[in-house]
Amino acid sequence: MAWFLLFLAGLFECGWAIGLKYTDGFTRPLPTTLTVISMVVSVVLLGIAVKTLPIGTAYAVWTGVGSVGTVLLGIWLLGDAATASRLLCILLIVAGIAGLKATA
Repeated sequence: MAWFLLFLAGLFECGWAIGLKYTDGFTRPLPTTLTVISMVVSVVLLGIAVKTLPIGTAYAVWTGVGSVGTVLLGIWLLGDAATASRLLCILLIVAGIAGLKATA
């Protein structure tokens, strides 16, 4: 269950990272509210997950899931570049996450 909550926390991290783009410097109320809610949910879920998972592993996976998701959403929603080198780096992060999960 902790791994599921950690993955979910990573998804909420993607939500607030992408949400920052839509807040327009925290001047738009709805995107700002949703972004702050995503921040809180993400950290709370991380906090629950670290009750049973090692903090270093949990934090690395949390940021990894958030990073990969944010890059992919940036490509899909915001037109960020999808170069071969960027996609290779994403695969390396995914490999690192899998390795941490396998050894935890």
